Amino acid sequence: MIVCALSDCGTAPLNTKIVGGENAAAGSWPWQVSLHLNIAGSHICGGTLISDQWVLTAAHCILSNSPSAWTVYLGRETQSGPNVNEVSRTLSQIIVHPDYNNTLFNNDIALMKLSNPVTFTNFIRPVCLASSSSQFYNSTSCWATGWGRLGKDVSLPASTPLQEVQIPVMGNKQCTCSYIPAPEADITDKMICAGQENKGACQGDSGGPLQCKQGTRWVQAGITSFGVPCALAGFPEVYARVSEFQTWIMSQVAGANVNFVTFTSTGTDPDSSFVCRSTDSGTATTVGTTTTPSSTASTFNTALAFVIFPLFRLMFDF
Repeated sequence: MIVCALSDCGTAPLNTKIVGGENAAAGSWPWQVSLHLNIAGSHICGGTLISDQWVLTAAHCILSNSPSAWTVYLGRETQSGPNVNEVSRTLSQIIVHPDYNNTLFNNDIALMKLSNPVTFTNFIRPVCLASSSSQFYNSTSCWATGWGRLGKDVSLPASTPLQEVQIPVMGNKQCTCSYIPAPEADITDKMICAGQENKGACQGDSGGPLQCKQGTRWVQAGITSFGVPCALAGFPEVYARVSEFQTWIMSQVAGANVNFVTFTSTGTDPDSSFVCRSTDSGTATTVGTTTTPSSTASTFNTALAFVIFPLFRLMFDF
């Protein structure tokens, strides 16, 4: 048994990650959880352990508000056994953000309380959460993890380990420019974008973490929310911005050992002066308050039919 102090959040003793990969080694992301809707009998969404009794996930993953409808797996490596380091828990409570918008995916955050606390091990540990004063500048290198699809029409085999991918943060102004051709997307300050062509989240990854390393600790910056599946050129995935919800999370977990850490980016944020270009007229379009044009958004095929998807696994996909 490992006694994990509050200051030990975001530490993964078995993670020696330096460069990108595909299969995550066992214990690399010990806060990653798998949410199973009992009626489906399989993985629906991801989530993260934030204390010995609370899990953070996306609001759109909550297909049932009944705690008895769910089983949570911690320390899991693959979706088909054996998972020798795994424990499972039922739930005693589910809390969806009261301002969650299931059309625009704003405030896409929810909490799940485990029926019984878990004991921390090298394979089951809590992540640190980004505090309200955190800054994630454009191009900050982070990692997304999950058991989602390998591509839009490519399922992850059940025997394949948890997947990991290293991706850069994209500033909200540039991200907004990327999604201008898709009117159903509205990038708000409650969101953070990350990803690049052929690298990003896909269906089944919803609710899981976007995590960035600061010093020796991993800090959760985002909760996988929606995108144009999957990792399509010009369209980063969109995550709920954890730092925007510090007050709400702490008000719900009633004194639990949840640790917020300030993630600090150095230098000047390139996104602060970003100006995007109109895809049809070529004229500059400002997003928010901008000063000097520094870059242009990707060029899009305006004939393309844009469809925004929540990045969870639909029940009929099993």
